[in-house]
Amino acid sequence: MSKSSDTNNKKITRKVSVAVIGAGTSGQNAFRQASKTTHDVIIINDGFWTTTCVTVGCMPSKLLIAAADRAHDAKYSEQFGIHSEVNINGKQVMARVQAERSHFESFIEKQVDSWPDDKKIAGRAHINEDGLIVVNDELIEAGKIIIATGSSPFIPDGWDDKLGDTLLTSDSVFELSDLPDSMAVIGAGSVGLELAQAFTRLGVAVTLFNRKDRVGGLIDDDINAKAIDCLSQDLTMHLGSEITDIGTKVNEDDRTVASIYYVDKDDNKGHWQGDYVLVATGRRNNIEQLGVENLGVELDDKNRPKNLDNNSGQIGDLDVYIVGDANVHLPLLHVASDEGFSAGSMVCVNNTDAYIRPPTTPLSIVFTSPQIIMVGKSQPEIEKDPDLEYVIGEASFDNQGRSRIMGVNCGLLHIYGCKKTDRVLGASMVGPDAEYIAHILATAITNDVTVKQLLDAPFYHPTILEGLRTALRNVQHKMKIPYQSIDTQEDGF
Repeated sequence: MSKSSDTNNKKITRKVSVAVIGAGTSGQNAFRQASKTTHDVIIINDGFWTTTCVTVGCMPSKLLIAAADRAHDAKYSEQFGIHSEVNINGKQVMARVQAERSHFESFIEKQVDSWPDDKKIAGRAHINEDGLIVVNDELIEAGKIIIATGSSPFIPDGWDDKLGDTLLTSDSVFELSDLPDSMAVIGAGSVGLELAQAFTRLGVAVTLFNRKDRVGGLIDDDINAKAIDCLSQDLTMHLGSEITDIGTKVNEDDRTVASIYYVDKDDNKGHWQGDYVLVATGRRNNIEQLGVENLGVELDDKNRPKNLDNNSGQIGDLDVYIVGDANVHLPLLHVASDEGFSAGSMVCVNNTDAYIRPPTTPLSIVFTSPQIIMVGKSQPEIEKDPDLEYVIGEASFDNQGRSRIMGVNCGLLHIYGCKKTDRVLGASMVGPDAEYIAHILATAITNDVTVKQLLDAPFYHPTILEGLRTALRNVQHKMKIPYQSIDTQEDGF
C-alpha cells in the first residue's frame, strides 16, 4: 500500500500482509479466515471488541421484545377466559436485558481473548496520505486492508444539543436502568418499530413519528396498509408527519422533559412532551474520517464506496476490501458475516482459489407482533423488469385457522410468482410466524424451487404455515397451472 517507508519523519513500525480495521461481525470473520492462511495478519479496533448485533442491536432488542411479549400475553388473555393483573418491574426488565446481553458478549470476548496479543491493536486507525495505517504510536504498512468499521446511529444535525440527556439511540437505550414513563420514537424502520412496540407493551407511553406513511421498510402498498392496521391496535403512530422543532423544557414538576412540535399528514399542528426521544432514523457507516481516499477508494455523496464487489467487498482492483455495515450494501448481520468470510478468504490466496460465498437471497425480518418480512425481489423491482410476467398470490391471516385459535389473526401475505418459470420471485408479509415463512421462501428462491414443488411438500394441520400454502395455491390459480392434490381444502377445517 505504501509508496514511502517514512512519513512525516516517522519510521514504519510494522509491516504485515493483511490488516483488518474493525472487530465487529465482518471484521472478526475476516480476521479468522485470513489467519487460516497467514500468520502475518493484525486486527485494529476502536471501542468494544464484541459486535453491534450482540451489544447494541439484535440481541438486546430481542431480549426486550421477549419481555414485552410476555407482558402483553399476560395482560390481554381475557378472550381465552384468563384474567390477571400484571405488575411490570422496569428495573428487573432492564437488568435481565443487560445480564443476558453480557452472557452473549462473553462468548465473543472469550474468542477475542484467545487471539495472540501481538495481533490485536486497540485504538482508532487512520490511513495517511501515503496509504499507511496510523494507530496509537504505530505506523503500519499493510499489503492488503480489510475495512470493517461498522456503523453508528444517525442523529439529525443539532438534535443532540437540543435534546441533551433526553436523547436516546439504539446504542444507548439498553443502558437504561429502569423503564421510563414516556417516550417518543422517531423513525418507523425496523429498529424504531420494534422498540416502539416493545416499550409500549412494557407499559411505557410511546408515540411513534415517521416522515413517510410507511412502516418496517415495506414497499408493497397493500402489505404496508395492513401492517399499519395491525400495529395500530396497540401502538400510537403519527405517520406522514413532519417534525418542525425539537428540544427540552421544564415541566410543572420542575423536571426537564423532551419536547416535539410536529405537523401531521392532515396539516394539523401537534405537540408532544415526555421523558425521552429515541432517535431511530437509521445508521451511517463509520468511514468518512478514516482516510480511505488515500488508498484510492472513491466515495459517493452518501459515503458509499464506489466500484464495490458485493460478494467480496473488494474495491475495483485495489487491495482494499470494505465489508459489513461499512460498505452500506445490505446492513444485516448474515450479510456482514458472509462478506467478512469472503474478504478474509480472498486476501491470502489466489483469487481463483478463494471460496467466495454466493450472493444471498434478499431477506428482511422485522420482529414486531405481527412480524414483517420481505424476501427476494420487491414488487417495484419486478415491475421495472419488462421480461417478468408475474402474478400476486395472497393469503389473509385475519381468519386463518391456527392464527385465529392463537388469537394472533391479523396479517396478509403476498407472493410474487413468475408465470414463465413457475418460480417465486419474492414476497412481502405482515403476520404471525412470518419469520418461518420468510425462510421457506428464501430457501425456495435460492434453490430454484418451483411453486408446484413447494406445494408438493406436506403442510401439517393445523399450522400457521398453511397460510403459505393458500398463497401458493393462489399464485398457481392465477398462473392457470393445474395442480393435482387430494387435499383441496385450504386450511382443512
